[in-house]
Amino acid sequence: MTKTLGLIGAGRIGGALARLALAAGLDVVVSNSRGPQTLTETVAEWGEGARAATVEDAARQGDIVVATVPLGAYRRLPADALAGRTVLDTMNYYPERDGSVAELDSRELTSSELVQRRLSGAHVVKACNNIDFRRLEILARPTGAPDRSALPVAGDSTAAKEEAIRLLDVLGYDAVDLGPLSESWRSEPSTAVYVQPYLPERPPGLTDAEDVMRWFLDCPGAPLPADRLAVLLRDAVRQSPADARERLA
Repeated sequence: MTKTLGLIGAGRIGGALARLALAAGLDVVVSNSRGPQTLTETVAEWGEGARAATVEDAARQGDIVVATVPLGAYRRLPADALAGRTVLDTMNYYPERDGSVAELDSRELTSSELVQRRLSGAHVVKACNNIDFRRLEILARPTGAPDRSALPVAGDSTAAKEEAIRLLDVLGYDAVDLGPLSESWRSEPSTAVYVQPYLPERPPGLTDAEDVMRWFLDCPGAPLPADRLAVLLRDAVRQSPADARERLA
């Protein structure tokens, strides 16, 4: 049973997960690359149950550890400290930010398989990568709620996936099992499962960039039940990162 959530990364997704975990009665140990002294205000804002630590200590103290840093920094994840842990990988590959990675550009590997290769002693589970930070926090619902949303999970270890699914349930989400990490591309950017299904339809005529961002931050979100998510995952179409960038240009 997860009692302490370790966070490597204190960005928007990490912050949303921390607040959900604390609200559910879990402890949170958070870390970043700049050291615990830079997180004093963050843990004070989060309140009781949150504490800052080094990356290595967060890795060792978390019952489950969330890796929520830019994918370009995955080589800095502490493999030794994470050995034996279930690691939730929320990271996505954005070549314009992370730099080009040949194995990902060629679709030889998924980004989570690349992370698992780095963390060979850990059990990587892809999760919480296809929803934006605002909807991740505000769409959480109690178990059995009629408007509960679901998130996809993928992993090569059945036990680790089960552990991750139990954590998601505590945090307020159902889960749809994608299978192994090789199938985690189905929840990556450029697929129909990425972000958009958790948003309501954008108001017509809303085109100004500042207005769009304001709407994005303020809109309540649209629940995505497990059966609908399963269909979207089943019908997902894989693109190369280059193809996805061209389509979005």
